[in-house]
Amino acid sequence: MPTVKIIGPYRFHFYSGDRDEKPHIHVHRDDYEAKFWLKPVRLHANLGFPSSELAKLKKLATQHQDEFIQKWHAYFDGH
Repeated sequence: MPTVKIIGPYRFHFYSGDRDEKPHIHVHRDDYEAKFWLKPVRLHANLGFPSSELAKLKKLATQHQDEFIQKWHAYFDGH
């Protein structure tokens, strides 16, 4: 699972098996995970994050949206 970026306690990544889905990013912290679609940025799934933290994660995903999409295509289009 390629790590795209680490910001504070959050690890942004995608799974190698995500190829057949539209661009998205997973976020991990401790035992929590969330998944955000990237076009447009919106929450798809949440496993444990409180809603106040999800708002922060969405903001981070939005701020880094272009980078995440570029890295998505670089990884999946290159394999």
